[in-house]
Amino acid sequence: MATSEMMLSLGLIEKDVNADTLWVWCYPSISADLREVLLRKCCLPLNNQVLHTFVFGQYCRTWYYITTVEVQEPTALKKVTHFSVVITAKDFNPEKYAAFSRVLCRTYIKHGSPVKMMECYIAVLTKGICQSDENGSFLIKDYDVRKAYLAGSLKDVVSQFGMETIILYTALMLKKRVVVYHPRIEALLEFTRALPGLVWHRKDWSILHPFVHLDDNELENLKLYTGYVAGFVDPEVRDRSDLFDVYVNLPDSEITVSQNAKEAMAMGKLHKEIGNFIVQAAEDTDHTDAQVIKDISVKTKEILSNLMSLADEAENSKLTLETLKQRHYPPATENFLFHLAAAEQLLKI
Repeated sequence: MATSEMMLSLGLIEKDVNADTLWVWCYPSISADLREVLLRKCCLPLNNQVLHTFVFGQYCRTWYYITTVEVQEPTALKKVTHFSVVITAKDFNPEKYAAFSRVLCRTYIKHGSPVKMMECYIAVLTKGICQSDENGSFLIKDYDVRKAYLAGSLKDVVSQFGMETIILYTALMLKKRVVVYHPRIEALLEFTRALPGLVWHRKDWSILHPFVHLDDNELENLKLYTGYVAGFVDPEVRDRSDLFDVYVNLPDSEITVSQNAKEAMAMGKLHKEIGNFIVQAAEDTDHTDAQVIKDISVKTKEILSNLMSLADEAENSKLTLETLKQRHYPPATENFLFHLAAAEQLLKI
């Protein structure tokens, strides 16, 4: 699929001089349910709040990217104090859509009409490029998805949590539910987007829900996923133990494993060995973030190939607890491999 075909819609939200915030336009269409969510995500309905220039997230398997601008006089926009350009898409690529949104925002400020934005959108959709001398150019092929995956910093994650990073690694390997709290959305987006890099062998950023509100519709959508990384700016999420197996309090640098996940997440010698390996890889000053991801991925593949060779010896290439017990692994290692086999669908049911 060409990357231009990933885009689903373009929308515009405005805040006027009366402090009213409204959806004013979208193309081709955005459902009422999604419009409500996007209105909550853009910071405009909140009075006297800090302006969040760019946020992104996922709802009902649709990615959204919202760029918000304060209107500086004089412009073609009368009676508008702020506006948000919203792009929805099938793919995770914040840098791509932030760059495109900047071009769209400049176009809207200059012309004061969504029609010119729509022309840019259609040009990118059909040709993968929109060019303009005064509003800047955008070329879709400049934004490879692998760059988006590698843009998060695992070195920063390890620098903050050290050996406790192994808890995050284990949770993601076992497809558990990880909730991350930080009151500042920018810090939340930066931290959460890095975490799927711990399980690079899956290259699955669909587990990422970096900006979730404690809203019934959003939480019902989240609960459809077996495992995820979900970010919240609301501190009350710590009381919602129904939403997480692992809770990360970013401002306090604390990681908590919930009671119901303690058995599957029990740590042993293997975890210590992997944890030390992750810390050493991340602390190597010659290593880039991409190299850290690669190192962890190689280690993960060793564990998985060991698991698969055990499965190959078994009936229907599926593991059983008995197969693992015959190997006389330490209890925590056996437990981890059993739950990992289940996560990787190598377990005989």
